[in-house]
Amino acid sequence: MVSEMPLYERDPEAWRAYLAEGNVKQPRKRVSADVLLRDRHSQILLVDPAYKPDWDIPGGMAEANEPPHRAVERELKEELDLDIKVGRLLCVDWVSPHGPWDDLLAFIFDGGELKDEQVAGLKLHDDELSAFAFCTEDEATKRLRPYVWRRIAVALEALNGGQVRYLQDGYVFTP
Repeated sequence: MVSEMPLYERDPEAWRAYLAEGNVKQPRKRVSADVLLRDRHSQILLVDPAYKPDWDIPGGMAEANEPPHRAVERELKEELDLDIKVGRLLCVDWVSPHGPWDDLLAFIFDGGELKDEQVAGLKLHDDELSAFAFCTEDEATKRLRPYVWRRIAVALEALNGGQVRYLQDGYVFTP
């Protein structure tokens, strides 16, 4: 039995073209990246986006081929003029398709505790946000949509428990 050399050996250029064609056909995922930031009183930083009705935590959508942690760092700089490196991943939530939107992977990273001078230096840097506020957990539950609060509550548990959590539509996934 004669075996033919695999395509990647006999024609590397054709192999790369084959892979590129396959890449184009693969589905794309929307990715959001948010950050859990606290002040020295353990209050959570919330933002009021001008383009939607409810409050959120800082962050936003990743651009094509942008790592989620870099996306949230970029968003912090663009929206709040805050230049920080995010910490560890706290949770990722697979959000099912809804309304006009396809599914989404929503990441939350630990941003740590902001120093008093960082808190004092926060300012709205573009027109995407209309306000920001540091809130207790009770205040946050009143400003956030329930599914957003569920995700943040799990991120807070992960922060304290040390284990990254995986969610589906805001609920911890249990196999």
